[in-house]
Amino acid sequence: MTMTDIELTPDEQTLWDALVNQGLDLKGFERGFNQAADVLVESVDGVNLNALWREFQASLRLFNTERDALLNYLTFDVTNPVESVMQPAVGEDFEEASEFGEPKGIRLGQPFSMGYSFKWWDIAARFTWMFLAEAEAAQIESINAAVLEAGNRLYFTRVLRQIFNSANTTATINGDAYNVYALYNNDGTVPPKYRNTTFLSTHTHYVTSGAATIDPGDINQIEDDLYNHGYRLTQGYQLVLMMNRQEASVVRTFIAGTASSRWTFIPNSATGGGVIIPSGQSVLGAPSGQIRNQIGTYGPFLVVEDDYIPAGYVLAFATGGEQNLGNLVGIRNHAQQSLRGLQLVKGRDNDYPLTDSFYRFGFGTGVRHRGAGYVMQITASGSYTIPAAYA
Repeated sequence: MTMTDIELTPDEQTLWDALVNQGLDLKGFERGFNQAADVLVESVDGVNLNALWREFQASLRLFNTERDALLNYLTFDVTNPVESVMQPAVGEDFEEASEFGEPKGIRLGQPFSMGYSFKWWDIAARFTWMFLAEAEAAQIESINAAVLEAGNRLYFTRVLRQIFNSANTTATINGDAYNVYALYNNDGTVPPKYRNTTFLSTHTHYVTSGAATIDPGDINQIEDDLYNHGYRLTQGYQLVLMMNRQEASVVRTFIAGTASSRWTFIPNSATGGGVIIPSGQSVLGAPSGQIRNQIGTYGPFLVVEDDYIPAGYVLAFATGGEQNLGNLVGIRNHAQQSLRGLQLVKGRDNDYPLTDSFYRFGFGTGVRHRGAGYVMQITASGSYTIPAAYA
């Protein structure tokens, strides 16, 4: 590095040579003035800011590969704006062979074209040089942690909005409009026949209970409808029942043989206080809890208590497992691999990337299996109303 454009005193030149020999790169000084950012190489407690940047990037990679387990049971990642999804259907039969004819080909279900929305989301995490000069590493890390929590919440709420909102929408991708469907919603679509069960074009999975309090008959209705569409344990699907604490407190009291209950609610062994089995009932073992916030089982359902579900609503869905192609909602990622997932984008100065950095997120949603979810509003009268949180 030369200083031909700056005249230094002998003492200044000696100091400069010593710094250069130590390998220090003083960018502000070489331009004739000192920049505040040049001296901000670590937090006040001695943690290198570039090391924090690398830590944040590692946390994002973990976030993008290990999404919330409950979300993984609900969703399946896709990259195309529209795809043909095979819905459970009647099944294929042999036909009598003819001497010269070719047999018909087998099709595993009935294809249905499903579209997916897509939007970009972002949030800034800008740090002034004064903040970085005084902040401890834990304070800076807490901001990154808050963004990760906000990213997970955004994922979850957008998925639930796709489910609870009963209106079909359209997404414009490269000038073309694609239908983005809700669950079956009386839009004129005739669900595919499953075995001997047929459906009308008025079929809907957005219903009301007809009473102000959830009862076992409501869950019987939900189970029967999912079963009639082919979403059954015997077909490889696990059934999940999600509800607010208000409804969960009632479901905890359900006992087989009373008030139309087909089953007895069995609490998780991890909920504390032991497992209480009603008189005359028996159980081989208490469920341990397969997914986040699971409080127990009720017949074929894993029962999940989660305040993301509005009070007065119940969501049931069938899942093939984590990130299974039979899952209810598709999460559309960008076609370019480098633009997928939550990303931390550098600020204007590459040497100090935390300064003026921001987080970027691009994804969309769409229902993949319209018959695999069922939403019931617990109300005494009226038709289904979209909850305000997901309107």
